[in-house]
Amino acid sequence: MISHLMLITLLAFLTILAASASGAPSTSEKKQLFSMDNLVAWCIIPYDNQDRTPLQRAGMLRELGFTRMGYDWRVRHLPDFPEEIRTLQKFDIELTSVWLWIDDRAADGLLPEHNRIFDALEDAGVSTSIWIGLHENVYAGLRDAQKVAKVAGIIDLVYERARKSGSSVSLYNHGGWAGVHENQVRIIRASKYEDIGIVFNFHHGHDQIESFGETLEILMPWLETVNLNGMEKDGAHIVDIGKGDHEKQMIKTLLDSGFTGNIGIIGHTEGEDVRDVLLRNLHGLHKILEELEKWNTSENGF
Repeated sequence: MISHLMLITLLAFLTILAASASGAPSTSEKKQLFSMDNLVAWCIIPYDNQDRTPLQRAGMLRELGFTRMGYDWRVRHLPDFPEEIRTLQKFDIELTSVWLWIDDRAADGLLPEHNRIFDALEDAGVSTSIWIGLHENVYAGLRDAQKVAKVAGIIDLVYERARKSGSSVSLYNHGGWAGVHENQVRIIRASKYEDIGIVFNFHHGHDQIESFGETLEILMPWLETVNLNGMEKDGAHIVDIGKGDHEKQMIKTLLDSGFTGNIGIIGHTEGEDVRDVLLRNLHGLHKILEELEKWNTSENGF
């Protein structure tokens, strides 16, 4: 178990190293890419073996130094969503994003559980970013152009509901045809709305490890958030940051790109206390940033 003093030291290192690592935004900008106030805790509800209440979760996040959270849920969590919103507000934690999973049960793009999410946001007067993941059965059997048209139509419906609470919409690369970045761009261009974003998840981007720089260049005009993960080309899907073979180079590429959006730290590990998972990922990120800073001041590279 990490001590309180060690935790404070780790959080301080993350902020300092983020400001000095190669390619990071300048200190004159409002937030540094990898500083704690720009890190979003993500996938921390369904995967937490402690089954924390909203109050316990907010306390845990504050203890770790997080001030931003993405809401990933299962239907059983939705009765507590209004309380979750109120509790986050009390702890001064931003509800940065809310997950919305679309499958073929949703003929018009929205299910009762989706409406519960939007109702709660509207009742609370809270705006956020709606992260849309799509099941492959939404567009199964369609030709390519038909897929673009159908998904764009669903995105438009979600967008129109989301804007009632002042919320935005982003596409989430969750695999399949709709998770391919070129297709995401086509979907956005086919939509009625121009301000749709994209969320890129390392843990759903193993096919882009070697071409991550080119992928970033394509996504940059729409890229809202990048969620980090340890990256092994042919290994496990979910790996702690710093334990993989490729995430250091990908993080350096991200820094060098000038990206200034959100950075997600995931707790996406089955059967564990999500606090421990978040801490391991913070440690791994700290280690990588420290190595990048040493690389940046040496002549030897990695």
